[in-house]
Amino acid sequence: MSAIRLLVLCAVRQHGRAHGYQVRNDLEYWGAHEWSNAKPGSVYHALKQMAKQGLLIAHETAPSTAGGPPRTEYEITGRGDEEYFTLLRVALTSYDQKPDVLSAALGGIVDLERSEAVALLKERVAGLAAWRATVTEHYIPEAGPESIGHIGEIMNLWVHSADAGAEWTRGLIARIEGGAYTFAGEGEPFVGVLAEGQENPYATGAPVPGDAD
Repeated sequence: MSAIRLLVLCAVRQHGRAHGYQVRNDLEYWGAHEWSNAKPGSVYHALKQMAKQGLLIAHETAPSTAGGPPRTEYEITGRGDEEYFTLLRVALTSYDQKPDVLSAALGGIVDLERSEAVALLKERVAGLAAWRATVTEHYIPEAGPESIGHIGEIMNLWVHSADAGAEWTRGLIARIEGGAYTFAGEGEPFVGVLAEGQENPYATGAPVPGDAD
């Protein structure tokens, strides 16, 4: 799975309706341009592609009163909402995705109900345990990686990754079960996007084609 679709849908959904530059600005605010494939060009491409696929509605707007160019504003559709939650659930449960996919999912986890978020994360822990078990069928961690030559370091890495991933996930589950964060249906959600004109301290400031669309 690519993180870009999940990130873009998440940002548009939080705004309700947003133009491409707003979405790009939000993802830079989240630092996604550093830890994912959410570069400006890919953001604009994803918006246009998902509009063609019926996941977003593209609204043509009039030029701004300040003299700026007209922009295309995007709004998520019912199909887009379904796609968003499908991607979110897969990203939270799949242990074999790239780190940027899990990072993107964490940005949208509070869009779920608390109980579902916990259930999905427990499914992730179970998947990590199953993966670890397949590795230890061929490798005994207690014997050390040297027991099967330097190739053992590969399996040693996998075991440590599974253990670390499970420990982190169990910690997150405990925090959520302990009442951390505001989930769907619990009140006013955390606002993670920038208002129109709000300064972004993490913006790259580098203009790219598509900023004025």
